[in-house]
Amino acid sequence: MPISPNQGSTGGGTVVTITGTNLGGATAVRFGTKTAAITANTPTSVTVVAPSGSGVVPVTVTTPGGTSNPLSFFYVGAPFKSALSAVTGATAGGNTITLTGTGLSTATSVSFGAESAVPTVVSDSQLTVVVPAGAAAGPVGVTVTTAGGTNNGLSYTYVDVPTIGTLSPSAGPASGGTSVTIAGTGLTTTQSVTFDGVPAPFSVTSDTSVTAVTPPGTAGAVDVVVTTSGGGATAADAFTYVAGPGI
Repeated sequence: MPISPNQGSTGGGTVVTITGTNLGGATAVRFGTKTAAITANTPTSVTVVAPSGSGVVPVTVTTPGGTSNPLSFFYVGAPFKSALSAVTGATAGGNTITLTGTGLSTATSVSFGAESAVPTVVSDSQLTVVVPAGAAAGPVGVTVTTAGGTNNGLSYTYVDVPTIGTLSPSAGPASGGTSVTIAGTGLTTTQSVTFDGVPAPFSVTSDTSVTAVTPPGTAGAVDVVVTTSGGGATAADAFTYVAGPGI
C-alpha cells in the first residue's frame, strides 16, 4: 500500500494519497494518533490532508473491513537559509550560486522573485542552483521550497550589463600610473578593469563612473574592459599608451 508523498511539513497541510485495495468507504486515516481529513476516496485510493506532527509516524487506513497495516510518513521541518555565495548577478541569469542553511535535503525549487529554478541538493545544509533570468534589474526575494515548507528572507539583485561611454584622459605614458575616469552605466558592481588585458587598480565612484590607474603597457591603442556582476563591457582601442622620449 504505497503512500505519496511519504514526507511533509511538520505544520501539516500536505496532500497525501494512499493507494491499495479494498479502500472504499474509508472511515478514518490516522497519522500516528492524529486523524487526517479525507478529501477523496475510491476502492483503490484515499486522499487526505496530513495533520501537524513530528518525526516518523505510522499511517493507517480504517474501513468497515478493518484497519490496514501501517506505512511510514516522515515529518520535515521548514528550511532555513543562512547565506548565498553571490548576492548579485546578470539580469540574463545563467550563473550558478550556492545556498547554505539547514533542512535543505528535500528542496524542490528555489524562486528568485517570480522566477523559479530546480536546485541540485548537495547535502541537508547546501544546494546549488542556476539563477534564472530576471524580469528587470533590481533586488528580488529568494525562496526555497522543501517538503517541510517554504522559507524566504534572503535577497538577490539582478544587474544590467555595463556600458562604457568615455575615458578621460584617453591617453597616457606607457610607463603607466595615469588616473583614468571611465564613464558609463551599470558600474556599481565593478569587479575588474583591464587595459590590454592587464588588471588595473580601480575604485567605484558611482553607478556611472569608475576611476582606474593604468598599468604599464606597450605604446599604441588598447582595449579597456570593465567587468561587473552583470557582465562585461569592452571599449575597443579606447586608451592610447604613449612611448616616452628617448635621447
